Amino acid sequence: MEYLPNNLLALSMLVFVLGLKHGFDADHLATIDGLTRFNSRKRPQMARYCGVLFSLGHGVVVVAIALVVSLLALGWQTPEWLESFGAWTSICFLTTLGVLNIHAVIQSHPTELVRPIGLKGRFLGRLAQTASPGLVALVGALFALSFDTISQTALFALTASQFGGWQPALLLGLLFVLGMLVTDGINGLWISRLILRADQIALIASRVMSLVVASLSLLVAGFGLARLAWPALGTWSEGKELLFGLTVVGVIAGSFTLAVWLTRRTVDNAAVTVTVTE
Repeated sequence: MEYLPNNLLALSMLVFVLGLKHGFDADHLATIDGLTRFNSRKRPQMARYCGVLFSLGHGVVVVAIALVVSLLALGWQTPEWLESFGAWTSICFLTTLGVLNIHAVIQSHPTELVRPIGLKGRFLGRLAQTASPGLVALVGALFALSFDTISQTALFALTASQFGGWQPALLLGLLFVLGMLVTDGINGLWISRLILRADQIALIASRVMSLVVASLSLLVAGFGLARLAWPALGTWSEGKELLFGLTVVGVIAGSFTLAVWLTRRTVDNAAVTVTVTE
């Protein structure tokens, strides 16, 4: 099973970063994108809060799973096959999402915003097109009923059980939700702004974010595959989960900031050229 810190403070920091990273999941991005676009027409005032509502619904299930697992931890042992099954499931999903999102960037028209591609949202049908705050939260809750979310929550809840009682598991669940709330909330605000401004900045930023998320999905899948092929690599990576999580979050945030800065600079230079020519 994946190594987690035995120190509660270090474990809390790691779980918060995992929540941040989880909010950048391609399925989260794609569904929040769809919910925000739908509500930008139906309920513009609510559109910017779709990410927050989605994350809150998702978080309720995460906290519930963490509490249940912590209460059952004394009488339950993790099956040996679960780690291998979870690793292969994650590799397959991340690879598929990475390829689909790169394909979306390549196939999109130069004048259109690139919409992230997800897998889970396709099974929810019209439920993902709702203008009700409660149903938006429900969509987030349904997304939490997946193997990756349940297994990750169960892992840190089981680790928290060594500190005694259900309180540490509740703390970690809330920290995970807080991290996810930050990224999902920002994502909803960001998408609502992109919809309002279909200019060059929005066009480039949407492509950069899609390519970065797709590339990181493929890299994480590749790293997971390498760990299975070379156990020594898995041993080397133990204890570095916090660093890896921060790196993923930093790369995504930095890429978006750089894309906006470069595009604004291009637009400003073009404006100066036009002024000089005139």
